[in-house]
Amino acid sequence: MKQYTQKCIFIFVYKCRSIRCFSRIRTKALALTDRYCIIYIVALAKLQDEVIPMDYIAEYKRWLENPALTENERAELQSVQENKEEIESRFFAPLSFGTAGLRGVLGVGLNRMNRFTVGQAAQGLANLIVSNGKAAMDRGVAIAYDSRHFSPEFAKQSACILAASGIKTLLFDELRPTPELSFAIRHYGCIAGINITASHNPKEYNGYKVYWEDGAQLPPAEADVVAKEMAATDIFSGVRTGDYGAFVESGMIRILGRETDEAYLNEVLKVAVNPDCVKQVADEFKLVYTPFHGAGYRLVPEILRRLGYKHIICEPEQMKIDGDFPTVKNPNPEYKEGFNLAIELARRNDVDLIIGTDPDADRTGIVLKDKTGDYVTLSGNQVGVLLIDYIITARKLTNTMPAHPAVLKSIVTTEMARAAAEKNGVACFDTFTGFKFLAEKIKQFEKTGSHKYLFAFEESYGYLAGDYARDKDAVTASMLIAEMAAYYRTQGKTLYDAMEEMYEKYGYYCEKTVSITMPGVSGLTRMKELMAELREKPLGRIGTHQVEYTRDYMSGIRTRMADGSAEQMELKGQNFMYYELEGGTTFIIRPSGTEPKVKVYIMAKGDSKAAAAEKVEALSAAAKE
Repeated sequence: MKQYTQKCIFIFVYKCRSIRCFSRIRTKALALTDRYCIIYIVALAKLQDEVIPMDYIAEYKRWLENPALTENERAELQSVQENKEEIESRFFAPLSFGTAGLRGVLGVGLNRMNRFTVGQAAQGLANLIVSNGKAAMDRGVAIAYDSRHFSPEFAKQSACILAASGIKTLLFDELRPTPELSFAIRHYGCIAGINITASHNPKEYNGYKVYWEDGAQLPPAEADVVAKEMAATDIFSGVRTGDYGAFVESGMIRILGRETDEAYLNEVLKVAVNPDCVKQVADEFKLVYTPFHGAGYRLVPEILRRLGYKHIICEPEQMKIDGDFPTVKNPNPEYKEGFNLAIELARRNDVDLIIGTDPDADRTGIVLKDKTGDYVTLSGNQVGVLLIDYIITARKLTNTMPAHPAVLKSIVTTEMARAAAEKNGVACFDTFTGFKFLAEKIKQFEKTGSHKYLFAFEESYGYLAGDYARDKDAVTASMLIAEMAAYYRTQGKTLYDAMEEMYEKYGYYCEKTVSITMPGVSGLTRMKELMAELREKPLGRIGTHQVEYTRDYMSGIRTRMADGSAEQMELKGQNFMYYELEGGTTFIIRPSGTEPKVKVYIMAKGDSKAAAAEKVEALSAAAKE
């Protein structure tokens, strides 16, 4: 019986061409024949939460021999035929589709971003929308893209696939910021949206982000339907498409241009709290901006001009749209190295503030001149705290503070944000990591009327204010940062001075994120084994710090380590472990949802900046052991 069951499992997986987790397998089994449903029932106990290895050599050969490949695509596969590890990497599993869509390395293969995997995802989304009826199809899908390789091609391909299924599409005429897509979905009343982007990942990556009608990322139920439809769609022969020119001529594909930019910028400008302070310093205040070769290149300088700034110095090399990101090692505003050209430009022009946005203009980083004249970066946590304090202050000055105000942050974001909010009479709420969860909380507030959100952010340099979009927005964040800098300039201070004051007002906090890369097939296994071990053998001590409470956010249980007593938490269903250490320090272990790495978040508070930093460094060393 055991041998027969294992054979049945192999047949089932091969037919599905997938290696999903139990929830995915169950969905696909129900869509197949009764025979396969029986196989699913027999295998149920063995498959739950397990990864099923597929015959990646057979899948490689299937691709290699398929006539749908171009000669260049076939040549790429032939070039790795002697490299078994590379073949396994490309074909061990499909790219997993979830609430964040797809993301992966560009290349030919089942586990790569290419026209076949993108086409399968587009067909899966099309099938979901068709299942919602004609009205949903007529509402249409907005499509945007960034500066990465193949982004325009994937966007146009997706538009044609949707149109071939009778779904109207609204395709931007060139690259646009991610938040403008979220805005466009809401502005035009679309049923969904697609953004071709891998955000701040290295140049080798691209992605396929899908949004739903509220402008936020696709909810889990809809994401499961898309994944099911993808699994039922042959990647080579199951995708319907048509002629792009004919679709445009017939009106099935509508091109969006500057009129959408105007509507978007008008909404962004409404988020400004106290723009009059800009007028007071505009004649002499200079700032440097860099888009890191990406989608912020036009709209960020434009919103700063509309805010009232007269001296916006754009880094010329990084204003060039280029998917190779040739002037940076990594197009991520988290890293100071990416700002090197902008820092030199700032030095030559005696500038105190540099603003940078990532390739799809949803994340924002800043560099400031400190008291010694050196240029230093602020973390996403620091910028978020500065903005919370400023927005609250400006709202009070302008008498625009709503009733029951609130700020939102993710669990892995600094507790200094809570201190800044609550000390000023503003509520602070946590959500799971990912802006889709922050968007859900905003939607909840709108539905219940319990609170009015002022500002939402994550430590990973994502910020949002206003009601026009439901994803982090580097255009709005850049505007608010510039407005905040002008406010402090009217007081004779820089943003660096303001940050020092934040510590005096709210306490000395320090944070650090340690990323442990686990690439390849073995990396996925190691990440799974690590999280299982942490649950089976709870940590009692991390470094020299005693663990007082453990929070398992998969089960939603908070356990007191001294006596084992447990309580249910409000949030659950996410795979990470949260450790409350003695002295108020926090240690969080979380597998990344978009990259092959485990992230460790360390957050500490001390009697001084040095004391907090010392705690963080000690725990950082423990994390790497």
